[in-house]
Amino acid sequence: MMTWLEAHMKTPDTAALLEDAADRIADVSRPDLQILLRRAALLLRNSGSIAFEDDMEEALRDLSGELGMTRNDTIRFIVREWMEKNTYLPVHELDEDGDTDGEA
Repeated sequence: MMTWLEAHMKTPDTAALLEDAADRIADVSRPDLQILLRRAALLLRNSGSIAFEDDMEEALRDLSGELGMTRNDTIRFIVREWMEKNTYLPVHELDEDGDTDGEA
């Protein structure tokens, strides 16, 4: 007899497998759930890494230090700024009438 995981391995999409497992939690065996969770943890652990050329890594490291941000937060900031400036995302406008708590 096939396990739940063997029956559902036709789709390599881990997110879809996790969603289906959550919907059918009573049908998923403990070992299958452990496999799914370990696979998801591995994907999460490895998903945040983007490799750049050495000169870009150095510039990114310097900028991250100047901004007081992590490397990943700096990359998110740069990409968001670029997308806003190139109209791929709406620009976050400041509310000029709002309370600034003494900061402009």
